[in-house]
Amino acid sequence: MLTRNCLSLLLWVLFDGGLLTPLQPQPQQTLATEPRENVIHLPRQQSHFHRVKRGWVWNQFFVLEEYMGSEPQYVGKLHSDLDKGEGTVKYTLSGDGAGTVFTIDETTGDIHAIRSLDREEKPFYTLRAQAVDIETRKPLEPESEFIIKVQDINDNEPKFLDGPYIANVPEMSPVGAYVLQVKATDADDPTYGNSARVVYSILQGQPYFSIDPKTGVIRTALPNMDREVKEQYQVLIQAKDMGGQLGGLAGTTIVNITLTDVNDNPPRFPKSIFHLKVPESSPVGSAIGRIRAVDPDFGQNAEIEYNIVPGDGGNLFDIVTDEDTQEGVIKLKKPLDFETKKAYTFKVEASNVHLDHRFHSAGPFKDTATVKISVLDVDEPPVFSKPLYTMEVYEDTPVGTIIGAVTAQDLDVGSSAVRYLIDWKSDGDSYFTIDATEGTIATNELLDRESTAQYNFSIIASKVSNPLLTSRVNILINVLDVNEFPPEISVPYETAVCENAKPGQNSPVNIVSAADRDLSPAGQQFSFKLSPEAAIKPNFTVRDFRNNTAGIETRRNGYSRRQQELYFLPVVIEDSSYPVQSSTNTMTIRVCRCDSDGTILSCNVEAIFLPVGLSTGALIAILLCIVILLAIVVLYVALRRQKKKDTLMTSKEDIRDNVIHYDDEGGGEEDTQAFDIGALRNPKVIEDNKIRRDIKPDSLCLPRQRPPVEDNTDIRDFINQRLQENDGDPTAPPYDSLATYAYEGNGSVADSLSSIESPTTEADQEYSYLTDWGPRFKVLADMFGEEESYNPDKVT
Repeated sequence: MLTRNCLSLLLWVLFDGGLLTPLQPQPQQTLATEPRENVIHLPRQQSHFHRVKRGWVWNQFFVLEEYMGSEPQYVGKLHSDLDKGEGTVKYTLSGDGAGTVFTIDETTGDIHAIRSLDREEKPFYTLRAQAVDIETRKPLEPESEFIIKVQDINDNEPKFLDGPYIANVPEMSPVGAYVLQVKATDADDPTYGNSARVVYSILQGQPYFSIDPKTGVIRTALPNMDREVKEQYQVLIQAKDMGGQLGGLAGTTIVNITLTDVNDNPPRFPKSIFHLKVPESSPVGSAIGRIRAVDPDFGQNAEIEYNIVPGDGGNLFDIVTDEDTQEGVIKLKKPLDFETKKAYTFKVEASNVHLDHRFHSAGPFKDTATVKISVLDVDEPPVFSKPLYTMEVYEDTPVGTIIGAVTAQDLDVGSSAVRYLIDWKSDGDSYFTIDATEGTIATNELLDRESTAQYNFSIIASKVSNPLLTSRVNILINVLDVNEFPPEISVPYETAVCENAKPGQNSPVNIVSAADRDLSPAGQQFSFKLSPEAAIKPNFTVRDFRNNTAGIETRRNGYSRRQQELYFLPVVIEDSSYPVQSSTNTMTIRVCRCDSDGTILSCNVEAIFLPVGLSTGALIAILLCIVILLAIVVLYVALRRQKKKDTLMTSKEDIRDNVIHYDDEGGGEEDTQAFDIGALRNPKVIEDNKIRRDIKPDSLCLPRQRPPVEDNTDIRDFINQRLQENDGDPTAPPYDSLATYAYEGNGSVADSLSSIESPTTEADQEYSYLTDWGPRFKVLADMFGEEESYNPDKVT
């Protein structure tokens, strides 16, 4: 170090001629590959351009980190050309770490580091130096700033901040397939030396994987790595600085690599033949056995689909895949019968659902196995020859007649005898019996089709060797009809005939039909005719239409309700079944009054109005008396009204004005006798012409309809509205009549026209506003326009 300082001083003397000039130290060139340049910028005191003397000698600009010596580490030296070595100059140091990290000799200017430094903690320090006079304490030169850099050493190993790593790679991947990239970080200075240049290598995991030394990319190193052989791999990765050279620091991490599954294995049956045993009583749809093919793959690559190869027995069975266990579940599609067939053989094929085209060349991804099913014999109940028995019996069949039989057999090996019985819980147990051995069914009671037309019950068959094994079959017995009921006339039983009917004319209700309580066969025909006693002198006859209906026709001209109101017509109806049944039905025919078109107007009116025992003459006399009494009452009332009117007009003793009211238009003063002008009118014209007599209306007016009046309608509008209604109303009184309008408008300025409970007298009233109400109120305005003073003491 002393030699380097001397060399620097010599260069300073050669180039600057003794002037104070900072030198560019070179000792770091032996440690770093790139040159470092440090320049101290001194303040310029002159404004003109000339060469400026350098006031500092800079001997060293770097300090090594992690210094472990016993003495303080020498950093450099400061010196001024004003310092003659007489001890009159004092050097000071300030800035980062001054006094705590770095110290300076005030006399010589030597700088030392008093503690060990860490570049990773602080890479450089900025300091300021100054030379002052010891006596005057004045600066001899301007303060200058310089930097001390901490020179890096390889004291940090590479670290994997993201480790340990987890990676996946598909099995059977080719060599060089990408797996993962790892990265290590070195805290040393990457710009200085090789302290931070990292090289990657594999310490554990070869020969399966490789790693790129510079990038840290891990790739597969072996082909055809099989997950089914080994699935998990643990790889140890090392990162070493100094470019991997000897003496470099190293760090490690673990990478856990898993081979993911691909469908590279087909399913395989562990054996070629599967034996299953199935009872013949197994229900349809039940699972009778399971088989399984093994696939070493995983997940969806191991999903298997099973199919039955068409062949012997394949149509009786079906196979589905259990999603959880990937087993093939064999199910029964049709019933089994040991007595018919005791064994079935078929093949089952297992194949992968999801295929990988890369492995098609390895062969088909499916396998086949044989399934043999043995049917086990089960002691079964007897079997009826039919699933349903239908029988027929006539309703008049004698008791004990056999109407049919059922048959059941035991189909098991060593068949047993069968016993029959009727299910006594059904409704038909008391009407029929069955032979327990033969199975014949006979009647037990007389049957009636009109009561019960069909019987439905069950018969149970059991084995003698095992009575608990039973089977059941339904019996349907239809009761056949026997023609035992005669036909009857259906409604209506009553019809009508007009008084003015002519011979051969149908009655208004002329259609007669029949009904038979027997079950009429197809094509049943009913015939209609009069009974023999009614055919001697018939008033009516029956016409058969040959379509199971008939009509009632008249046989004479005209009928009278007074002579005979009701006619009873016996009609004989026969059916066409064997034996032939007939009945006589009575039709009621009522005589009615009809119009000229034959429409019925009334029937049996006398029965409504005539009391029992009164004749027509008596009824006429009673009605005449009633009319006379009504005429007397009307005449009496008319006379009373005329007398009252004459009294009112001729009275001279009443001092009050007599107001005579009449409904016709008067002649003014000339009409003093109240002449009734209505006597000159034609009564027919009065009924037809109902418009006003004193005006000619423009158009026919509708009846007066008063629209609703609002609560706050002004009195003027109200009166005008009423005037317009009377002017346009043809039924209103004439103009010279008195029309009153009993309405006082709400909010009227005139208040109430009544003096009852008036708070003021007439003298207090103000009537000047009457002039504003229009010409119709001019008389009132003149009467109350002038004020009159009232003096009770004044004598007139």
